[in-house]
Amino acid sequence: MSDIRRIALTAGEPAGIGPDLCIQLAQTEQSDEVVVIADPGLLKARAQQLGLPIDLIAFEPAKKPVPSSAGTLVYLASELATPAIAGQLNPANSAYVLQTLQLALNGCLDKSFDAVVTAPVHKAVINDAGFPFSGHTEFFADGASVKKVVMMLATPSLRVALATTHLPLRAVSDAISTENLLQVMGILTRGMQQFFGLDKPRVAVCGLNPHAGEGGHLGSEEQMVIGPAIKQMQTQGHEFSGPWPADTIFVKSRLQDYDAVLAMYHDQGLPVLKHQGFGDAVNITLGLPFVRTSVDHGTALDLAGTGKASASSLQAALDMAAFMSRNNKIN
Repeated sequence: MSDIRRIALTAGEPAGIGPDLCIQLAQTEQSDEVVVIADPGLLKARAQQLGLPIDLIAFEPAKKPVPSSAGTLVYLASELATPAIAGQLNPANSAYVLQTLQLALNGCLDKSFDAVVTAPVHKAVINDAGFPFSGHTEFFADGASVKKVVMMLATPSLRVALATTHLPLRAVSDAISTENLLQVMGILTRGMQQFFGLDKPRVAVCGLNPHAGEGGHLGSEEQMVIGPAIKQMQTQGHEFSGPWPADTIFVKSRLQDYDAVLAMYHDQGLPVLKHQGFGDAVNITLGLPFVRTSVDHGTALDLAGTGKASASSLQAALDMAAFMSRNNKIN
């Protein structure tokens, strides 16, 4: 197999900064072949709006992948329902957004692509258009017939995985069970072994409640649910520890002893990670039968078409996807 990866890049919400970032990314040479899944008319129009030169080239899957040259953009076409205006959401284009994701999913499943990187989408406008959609993570899991995946964000010095993802805070406790945590811990362990070369990853597990429950005085989840899951993983020879209070585990001197932190819910771990490395963080989905990464930010409608958006997170996501694909111990 060629060491050059062929990576699908979905352009995301057409009114957001996704198309801008794809155009900006294409201004520099890439070590792998990047195939942007988008409406070529949108890419051309946005490039003109940004004042950036671009040579659009239709994707030819029969050809061997080659590194993407600066100033060129290989695209797999998906047509907008109506022209997109930077900064102005239009539910009419929601089906287009989902189609780009489906094309990427199909290509990953049939091995046309070695990985997929996703630019941000706007969940609300997709749901407003009548399409139930909770996020990329769930979309790809459902499409790949995978019952359980794990969302992990990573910077060069910190990895944070989530036991639950996009849930209202009041629903988090009910969603956490020993069985569920064991599944998450298993997927996290295998992902770290498969893609990051860590035979025995060291994972710090957060408690759910303040002070990790304060010995049961501030909640019983640590004693009844989280602790037993940790003990089962330890019995199997895995290096999980905790449950730790979330307000003390995210300290530099403590983090140096771990390869990843498992947080119980979205806003327990991700604010820390994004404060530490926003713009360089990558969203990774573990448990899929292919590599999927994404940016650490949203659609930034106010920046669309202005040229002020930074492509640093998208470049980091692309680099991470290539790294994981090359280091995959299974495929």
